[in-house]
Parts: sequence; C-alpha cells; structure tokens
Amino acid sequence: MATFRSGFTLWRMVKTARDLTDHAQVRERIDAVLKIMGGLGGPYGKGRRLVDSLEDVAQEALLHEDMGLARRFQHFAGYARGDLFLDILEMYYDERAQQRSEKYMRKMAAMGAERAVAALDVLCRDQPAATAADARDLFRGIVQATEHLELGTAEGGIQLSTKDVRRLQEFGHMEVVLRNLPRPASPEAARMMSDVLTDVDTDLLAQLLELKARRAGLTALRAAVEDPDSSESELHACLKNQEWIFGGAYVAELARRQYTPDTILDIPLLRGDGSLHVVELKRAHIKDLVIRRSGHLMLGAPAHHAVSQAQNYLRAMDENRPAILAEHGVDTRRASATVVIGHPRYVSGSVTPRQIAETLRTYNAHAARIEVITYETLLKSAERMLALSSARQDPAATEPSEEPAA
Repeated sequence: MATFRSGFTLWRMVKTARDLTDHAQVRERIDAVLKIMGGLGGPYGKGRRLVDSLEDVAQEALLHEDMGLARRFQHFAGYARGDLFLDILEMYYDERAQQRSEKYMRKMAAMGAERAVAALDVLCRDQPAATAADARDLFRGIVQATEHLELGTAEGGIQLSTKDVRRLQEFGHMEVVLRNLPRPASPEAARMMSDVLTDVDTDLLAQLLELKARRAGLTALRAAVEDPDSSESELHACLKNQEWIFGGAYVAELARRQYTPDTILDIPLLRGDGSLHVVELKRAHIKDLVIRRSGHLMLGAPAHHAVSQAQNYLRAMDENRPAILAEHGVDTRRASATVVIGHPRYVSGSVTPRQIAETLRTYNAHAARIEVITYETLLKSAERMLALSSARQDPAATEPSEEPAA
C-alpha cells in the first residue's frame, strides 16, 4: 500500500523551484502543485493527485529540455509517493542541509589527515630511518585492515544510526568536491597538482563517465535477464531511465506513465518530434515464446497476449489524443510500441535462436505500429551502441595505422 507524503519542506522546495524556470507552461504546472498542497502553514495536500501533478511538472520540463528541473520534480514525486526519504531531498535541494553535510565532510577529512600524521609520527619514532616506501607500506596495511570492518551489533562491529543506513540504501555512490583549494605547500606538490590538471578534457571525461554508467546498467540488465526468476518489475527497474538502450531516436523517458484512466505504461519514451513510443515489458523466462504447429513456427500465446495489450494501449492513445496533447503536451496520434519479451535461452521445443529471430522477423514484417523483440536482441543492440561509442572515445581507434599498405 502506498504511503503518500507531503509537508512544509516539500512545499518550500516546490515554491523555490518555481523561480528556476522562465517557461510559462512549466510554471503553470508548478502552480497546480502549490494549489494542491495549499498555503504556508498547511494542512498540506497529498496523495495520488499530488504525485501526478509533480510528475506533470517533470514531464513539461522534459518537453522544454530542462533536464535538471525535470529530475528535481521526479525526486519530489518520489518523495510524495513514499519512495524517497525527506533527508535525501534535503541533501539534493536544501542549501542549509548541503552546508551541514559539507561541514561534516570537512571534519571527516581533517580527522583522516590528523590520523595519517599521527601514524607517520609513530613510524618515524619507531623507525628513524624509515623511507617513503615504508610509509606507503604502512598505509597499504591500513587500507587492507579496513576490509575487516563490518556493520553489526556485536562487539567490535560498527553500528550506524537509522539515518545513516537510509543514506547508504539511497545513495549508490558518494561525491566529494574539492573547492577553494589553498596554494600547494611545496614545489613538489605544485608540480603534482599541475600534472593532474594539465590538459584535462572535461567533455571527454563526462562522456567516459556516461559510458561507464551505461556499461553498469547493461550489466545489471543482463544479470536480471539471465536469472530465470526475474519478474517484470525487476526487469523494469533495470531499464528505468535507460532510454539509450532502445536506440538514439528517443529523447527521454517520460515521467508520467498514465495518460488515460485504464492504461499504465511500462516505459513511455519521447521521440524527437514530441510523439509517444510505448515499451511493454514481459518476462524473459518464457518457454513457449515460439511454438511449432503443423511443421511451421509461430509466436506462442504469451507474445500474442502482450501484442494485444500494446494494441489496446495504442487504441486508447488514439482515441484520447486531443485531451492528452492539451493536458500533457505529448502527441499520441499514431503512437508506436515495442514489446520486449522472452529470450532464446529459455525457449523449449528444440527451437534454435536463429529460428526464433526469423519467426519474429516474419511477424514484425506484417505489423505496422508494434514490434516484438527479445531481450537478447535488445542487449545485443545496446552492446553494439556501446562498442561504437567506446571506439569514438579511444584515441588509438582514430589514429592512422603506421603499417605500410599492402
């Protein structure tokens, strides 16, 4: 059961975010959120209506290519829906909370430096002839010793507060930013700093980090596909906000998943022309994806059921196109769909992967707006995209060969 949330902090963050955009349509949707929440002092409205309204702001921001504001309101919707803790929002969007966190990190960094100095003092006292190599060995030993630390309530363990455990659950990584660094303390330190910062290509670095994140996402999806017990929701979690996997024709994944009362889309994607593309996800472990009848191969019942479901979604989008376009700014006329279902490794009946691919190709050749693909096809396509992107970032791949022509 959903645990909806609201309150003064969310109201203040939404009100502050209103000043971050000049787009009238985005501000109108933010005003709709504030109207639901009420004025200063509450009571602050909450529930499904508030969640939908916050998602509408995120979607409108996406349509105006304001990715930062869209992400902000996606987080707000996650909190209002009960998926995120309030302190996570504060860490992202509350300046005072950020200052408290920075102060804590500075203290921790200073404490670590003090401990390092103390360790070096002990080393110099016990080994007056110690070298830099001895110091490195000392700190390597300290690093290895940290592997024995663990979370627990028993004596010798580390016990974290509930708040700290929440943050560990919510943050997949921590980000430490060094700002206003003082001048290096020595010529040697200055040279080291210069070597690190010289010729840093920030654009290339950002692209490399994006590639790394995409590889991690693809690895997680592959692991879920290869687990026969993975549910549709687990596969959906791996594909959330990973629109690149479906190809370069899509600008972003839309925040709103429901456009008519009886349709909730798995992954709604926005094309470059503002039109909608629907991705319908099914399980990877399906034995009768392709079956043999009277000597011929054809799609089994699960695939036909999934296609029928996608057809109903598209019909609803067509019938409600004027209202959806006016209210949400998304063109659903003649929207298209992709059904992702099954994997050759799970298909029974001595049907080869090549035969499965040929059967799907024959089926798709007779379909106008819906394409059926397997998770194997999706993974291979994404892997090729990553390989091409990696080749562009590899300087060796663009340098001419020094070998003489044959």
